Amino acid sequence: MPAVNPRINVVVEKSLYEIIRNMAKKNGVSMAMVMRDLVREAVELREDESLVAWAEEREKKLKGRRLLSHKEVWG
Repeated sequence: MPAVNPRINVVVEKSLYEIIRNMAKKNGVSMAMVMRDLVREAVELREDESLVAWAEEREKKLKGRRLLSHKEVWG
């Protein structure tokens, strides 16, 4: 039966392989699940970094302009 989700093959050094293997064993899951979760966390961190950079750029453009206070917006 074909796999439902797409696959990615990853080559890692032995020390990293052992860490992932130990994490999988400790949590009673497959190494593939550990890798999936680690990749998901990494992507979320990168997204957060991008959003922070976007917010900082936006904040620079707003300097010197009259902005609404928290109280003015939310009462």
